[in-house]
Amino acid sequence: MNTIESDTLLAIADHAYTNQRELATYCGYSLGIVNRSLKKLIAEGYLDSQYAMTEQARRLLQENRPRRAVILAAGAGMRMEPFNTKVPKGLLSIHGERIIERQIRYLQEVGIREIYVVAGFRKERFEYLMDTFGVELIVNSAYAIKNNLHSVAMAQAYLDCAYVIPCDLWLSSNPFRKNELYSWYMVSDAKSPESDIRMNRKSELVPVSGSTPGDAMVGISYLTPEDAAAVRQKILQMDTVKRYDGAFWEEALYDSDRRMVVRARRFPASQVAEINTCQQLMELDCEYFQQGSPVSEIITAVLHTDPSQISQIIPLKIGMTNHTFSFCCNGKKYILRIPFEKRHELISRRNEAEVYETIRGKGFCEEIYYLNPGDGKKISAYLDDSRVCDQQNPEDVRRCMDKLKQLHGSHLKVDFSFDIFERIRLLESLWEGIPSDYADYEKTRENVFSLRDFISRHIDQWTLCHIDPVPDNFLFCRNAAGGEDLYLIDWEYAAMQDPHVDIAMFGIYAQYDREHMEQLIDAYFPEGCPSVTRAKIYCYIASCGLLWSNWCERAGNMGVEFGAYALKQYRYAKDYYRLAAEMIEKFRLE
Repeated sequence: MNTIESDTLLAIADHAYTNQRELATYCGYSLGIVNRSLKKLIAEGYLDSQYAMTEQARRLLQENRPRRAVILAAGAGMRMEPFNTKVPKGLLSIHGERIIERQIRYLQEVGIREIYVVAGFRKERFEYLMDTFGVELIVNSAYAIKNNLHSVAMAQAYLDCAYVIPCDLWLSSNPFRKNELYSWYMVSDAKSPESDIRMNRKSELVPVSGSTPGDAMVGISYLTPEDAAAVRQKILQMDTVKRYDGAFWEEALYDSDRRMVVRARRFPASQVAEINTCQQLMELDCEYFQQGSPVSEIITAVLHTDPSQISQIIPLKIGMTNHTFSFCCNGKKYILRIPFEKRHELISRRNEAEVYETIRGKGFCEEIYYLNPGDGKKISAYLDDSRVCDQQNPEDVRRCMDKLKQLHGSHLKVDFSFDIFERIRLLESLWEGIPSDYADYEKTRENVFSLRDFISRHIDQWTLCHIDPVPDNFLFCRNAAGGEDLYLIDWEYAAMQDPHVDIAMFGIYAQYDREHMEQLIDAYFPEGCPSVTRAKIYCYIASCGLLWSNWCERAGNMGVEFGAYALKQYRYAKDYYRLAAEMIEKFRLE
């Protein structure tokens, strides 16, 4: 029985047959397709001539009827820091209802009472569900070092006729049903560059080609007894292999050709939302971050103000190390930065405070009202009528390079430096014995480190550098004369370094190709860049690429994925090592 015939039979089971047009509406297929399905179902003995279900159909439905659910709620949700330090994502409330409680309510509406919640991070917070909803808790003590494949392995005994559900999905309508006939994995009708699968005309989930975005993976799945047995066996095998410690359980649904072994079920993107970031939380519930929220409490404590004076708290961008919010207090607008709690390996907040003191009043950054050198919380002025650098606009890039040259020419000094190679070693130590995912990492690392001697022999200046000149960290702000002033924000990595590091950093953050990288170097050196200096910048691109590639691997081991950005950084390490090595060899021969 194919997917269309199965869906037709399910529609009859759920709604009873009235007429073919209504049936087509329930199924979501055309009238002609439904008519053909009905004829096939009659021919195969699932329907009688009056389109009533036969005993054979009722038996099939009973064999595959949903009986239980497994909700995956063990993870800490790293991108929700600092809120996940108190509340696991599944227990966040949207419009007054906790995400996991809404999922359980929907399951119970279709008659499912056997529900297992796999908890890990702050597992005690889920205990009340046992009394309130009659669920069973499964404790995943390895949640901090393993991904949800391990959670499913722990619940493998309960996968027959079961829904598998991530706890961080807010569902605006009930996707669960009283009847199921086949195993499926849910995708939405939205496209996502992070997805590597798409639903074809046969409702199969097949790999996407090239850079084409796939169908957004919702994460809910249903498993019939037959498929559950196969998935169970594969999950248990994978769970014993260390390289799958960071894997999502969906890996067990792929065959060797990266096709999913279960069918697809499409669900409207407008009716499901994954809660990974503050922005997504804000989009679902605009009141979440207002008075009484963790963010409001931080602002109240820092500014020593009455909570009633704080309003319009809005999450802005999520960076690699911080959440950022805008807010109003006593009629003035501010920016609040809250660092992630476990991603500070390369940052000293005390050093950052010294940098801000060094550049204070020199026109390089916005006004800073508060900076805690202990935990890094910062409140600064909100720059009205501003925009970030357009990295594809040559004039914007030229002005950004001029700003960096102004900084470098100021010869500012602090008591610490940013050693790229020591930072690479630091990140490696934080992998805690987990090898790099890149097969040729050791060779790439050896190559990059071989550039260190050339760099050290060609440093002409040692001054305060920004280190983190992401295009988004350059703010063009409209001034009273109608022009634009330019500021650099986010100085948390700033330290003493060779100024040419900032050029390399800008380029790899912008993910420039070779042509744009050369244009960037020329923008900093309009008078012409000496070939030795260009070779040194190539060395910095390679070494900084490896640094941030390692940072992404560290984040990946903690459950945070940076996708194509991570691959791009590793490619910089390899490609620009070759370019630098070619130039260095040429200098040697000359």
